Amino acid sequence: MAVSVFDLFRIGIGPSSSHTVGPMRAARSFACALDEQGLLDRTARVSCGLYGSLSATGRGHGSDRAVLLGWMGETPDGVDPDRIPGLLRALQESGSLALLGRHQVAFDPGRDLVLERGRGVSLHPNGMRFCAYDAAGALLSQQDMYSVGGGFVVDATTLAAGAGAGAVPGPALPLSFHSGAELLQHCARLRCSIGDVMRLNERAWRNDDAIDSGLLRIWQAMRDCAARGCRADEGELPGGFRVRLRAPALWRSLSQQGAPGRDDPLRALDWVNLWALAVNEQNAGGGRVVTAPTNGAAGIVPAVLHYYVELCPGADEAGVVEFLLTAGAIGLLYKENASISGAEVGCQGEVGVACSMAAAGLCAVLGGTPSQVENAAEIGMEHHLGLTCDPVGGLVQVPCIERNAMGAVQAINSARMALRGSGHHLVSLDQVIKTMRETGADMRSKYKETSRGGLAVNIIEC
Repeated sequence: MAVSVFDLFRIGIGPSSSHTVGPMRAARSFACALDEQGLLDRTARVSCGLYGSLSATGRGHGSDRAVLLGWMGETPDGVDPDRIPGLLRALQESGSLALLGRHQVAFDPGRDLVLERGRGVSLHPNGMRFCAYDAAGALLSQQDMYSVGGGFVVDATTLAAGAGAGAVPGPALPLSFHSGAELLQHCARLRCSIGDVMRLNERAWRNDDAIDSGLLRIWQAMRDCAARGCRADEGELPGGFRVRLRAPALWRSLSQQGAPGRDDPLRALDWVNLWALAVNEQNAGGGRVVTAPTNGAAGIVPAVLHYYVELCPGADEAGVVEFLLTAGAIGLLYKENASISGAEVGCQGEVGVACSMAAAGLCAVLGGTPSQVENAAEIGMEHHLGLTCDPVGGLVQVPCIERNAMGAVQAINSARMALRGSGHHLVSLDQVIKTMRETGADMRSKYKETSRGGLAVNIIEC
């Protein structure tokens, strides 16, 4: 499993890793391939068809805008969110698209970027078909690509071979693991933590200084995102539902009340709610976030990490790194053995996985043994099994933002329950991951990020 923790935690933009980050990366990859094959200068027009869940909720998730930005050569971690409206406005006014920022082609959005409703490509719910044509209209290149969750993108050949969501080319790892049981075996044999196993594997890509500095950079990006959400101007999120920002007012109120105390010992939960809401309001508005492991669930790991840093005695940077390494190990198990795509398995694959990751990370830094950490991760997912993905209006707002706050609180409780136990438990992490995958396969498609079931339809009637 040659997947790095830095593949799982990526700095990008909202509102969705699979519907925004993935399409942007796919479109840029297609444009770069044209350049590498010597076809860019011959290209007179490009087109993209969005299929399945991407067609159902693509507008609300910004999939169409992401494809345009990717064609322009922008990257999720490099584009300035404040520049995006201007880039898209210039494209609309000129009717011309600059592939990779330098090769101009004519562009007609009604013809060249189509949400193929009612149709699909069979390998994954998040399918895209990219085409390039010459001046005479002849097809120069065609490629089917899939956004498989968490911003990961694979082509049709890779996915058809069964290696799409779980295998990424990379170096051989010294302590590869494909199950929670194997991970615990490494820990027992080496008498080390889950974070130590991840660190030994990460050294296949980078040294310890780069691991530490990189993960602290990820943590700083999470902190910055939460701070922006807390200090944002009060107003409404984009979209037709006029969802109001709650984090700024909540932050002012809690700041005036001070730290949790005997007068209200549960005020700590208010702060956890705040950190989760702040991050996901930023995500819903298209701001800079860290995929953890997806954008729709991007508030849970940061909220629980804030809880550790701000409210747990003895917290330090070494603990932050250990937290992220441990959470990453758990996330990789879900990615390889199930899915982190809401379009494939519902929100149990996003909020459920993020809760499981955060619970494991917190348990580890609070002194949990590897068995207790595995138990915390299992508890975090077990009580999210069957969670549907039903975004109202195709927007990552309702119920997504509040759902992150609930997931963060559940992660903290999962860690605390595991720490009070011996590490021995009836249901293993591997069993709950298998159950999650099977539950997702049984779930009707209308509950998997299509906005055709659940709250997405009933909220209109209320």
